[in-house]
Amino acid sequence: MNKANEANFDGLVGPTHNYSGLSFGNVASLNNVDKPSNPKEAAKQGLTKMKALADLGFVQGVLAPHERPHLPSLRRLGFSGSDAQVLQQAAKKAPSILAAASSASCMWTANAATVSPSADTHDGRIHFTPANLVNKFHRSIEHETTGAILAATFNNEKHFAHHQALPSVEHFGDEGAANHTRFCAEYGEKGIEFFVYGMAAFNPSHPKPTRFPARHTLEASEAVARMHGLSDNKVVYAQQNPAVIDAGVFHNDVIAVGNRNTHFYHEEAFLHTEKMQQDIMSAWEGSPEPFHFIEVPSNLVSVEDCVKSYLFNSQLLSRAPSDMTIIVPGECQNNPAVWQYLNSLVTGSGPINEIKVYDLKQSMSNGGGPACLRLRVVLTEAERAAVNPHCLMNNTLYTRLNQWVDQHYRDRLVEQDLADPQLLIESRTALDELTQIMSLGSIYNFQKA
Repeated sequence: MNKANEANFDGLVGPTHNYSGLSFGNVASLNNVDKPSNPKEAAKQGLTKMKALADLGFVQGVLAPHERPHLPSLRRLGFSGSDAQVLQQAAKKAPSILAAASSASCMWTANAATVSPSADTHDGRIHFTPANLVNKFHRSIEHETTGAILAATFNNEKHFAHHQALPSVEHFGDEGAANHTRFCAEYGEKGIEFFVYGMAAFNPSHPKPTRFPARHTLEASEAVARMHGLSDNKVVYAQQNPAVIDAGVFHNDVIAVGNRNTHFYHEEAFLHTEKMQQDIMSAWEGSPEPFHFIEVPSNLVSVEDCVKSYLFNSQLLSRAPSDMTIIVPGECQNNPAVWQYLNSLVTGSGPINEIKVYDLKQSMSNGGGPACLRLRVVLTEAERAAVNPHCLMNNTLYTRLNQWVDQHYRDRLVEQDLADPQLLIESRTALDELTQIMSLGSIYNFQKA
């Protein structure tokens, strides 16, 4: 077994962060539509969390934002002329499409990809598959750039394998690591890869939600497991409860979170909870560590409170199997039922024994908490040495990125601003400089008209 640690790569909030209410099924996104956003504050809130975790001794990385507004998508949809004319036409004739092409949603890197550590894969490399995010137009245009950013960050064929996104059709709807987690006794040993899906696309009789869409399919999870070369006896599939999807739980990471030997979830999270437990324990057989199921009952914390507070859209971080810290947004502290439960949790005998609270209001107002903002990548020492060092958080990078945000970001943005050609110029200027800071090469060049 190679010694390994779990790194978190957080998405850096982009200059066009706004509240356009694009994500049907995401209650926070819909509730805050048309409110002014503060891109500068959003980026700084994210950087503060990244730096804090790096200071605690965790490996923390940064993933760059995408270029927005995305002119190639607008041109593909029939808007023409200069960049300014494209923006003006879209704003006049299809403002919703302009808002989608301007979304900074790539900040939520839990949706960027599914990642399998080298201990789990057939060829002993870390495998990355960008999520196609086909259910939402504004996210479905991300995977090409996401793949380029991941390739520039993890740029060593000896250690890293990069796949294309799955076909962009509903049958293979893939939402990435927001519906995937991994259980293990030690990060560097073979683990259990746990895939959660909302529906079986090729089986019309299979249960599925009726109000909001099931964004992730069983078929997508099975395809990723095949591409990554995972062992059948170390893969577990579980269906999300359709009723909680209809209650606003659009991803599994809004109702459950796992780490090492611990699965923390709400009692209504899964369609067949007992089977999920049995399948995990069957795959866990032979491990020297006990496995912990922490099931939160509805009579203590309702699904509605989970959605409002993002209790489960948290990060479980650990240096040892029975020494975990839970990272939660400030909304948890402001919800009496959730805060009471969390405090009882950490004072009990379980593996979670510390709470840390961070202000992520800008992200939370669009429906993304601590877990949405990070992509987990297990790295051995050799693999960590092969990562682009300019993407790893430290004092120097933190200072440079804060200065960069101060120089290039606006502190107020409303939907009408998306048609301003100057915003596009500001965004491109900022990202051109960012590629130098993070040594990302020419990842944005193919997007420019």
